[in-house]
Amino acid sequence: MFLFHLLTRFDGRIGLRAFWLGNGLIALALLGVEWAASRNPGLAAERAAAFAQAFALFPWAALAAKRAADRGGAPLFGILLVCAIVLPGQLVALMPVAWTPSLRTISLIAWLAALVDLGLLPGVSEASGARQRAEIAAAPGAARPAA
Repeated sequence: MFLFHLLTRFDGRIGLRAFWLGNGLIALALLGVEWAASRNPGLAAERAAAFAQAFALFPWAALAAKRAADRGGAPLFGILLVCAIVLPGQLVALMPVAWTPSLRTISLIAWLAALVDLGLLPGVSEASGARQRAEIAAAPGAARPAA
């Protein structure tokens, strides 16, 4: 049950170990699909591989959202990073050849940001995250909620 929730739910927090475990499982599944597609060359195999990569977007986004929450950020940050990594690779086939280096660069920059922020840095504890939010709210010039 843990594995199902790890790859399908967007709420909660996960540590580095669970994050890398989930990413490893998704990568192994994609490698298996790529291997099977390479054994049957053709357009159908390429479409199957592209579908598997697009399908992997959901569990990757779930992992990134939970890890971003563990780092003290918004879950949407993790989801957007995953989209910036995966979607440019899907667009390469649809765009003119001149766009390929730009799309690959966007994907590389997002991948590096995700590696550092989500994959290497430790999580923020609940207490220190609440303390940081309180310090930001108490800072001069901070937006005050309406009473």
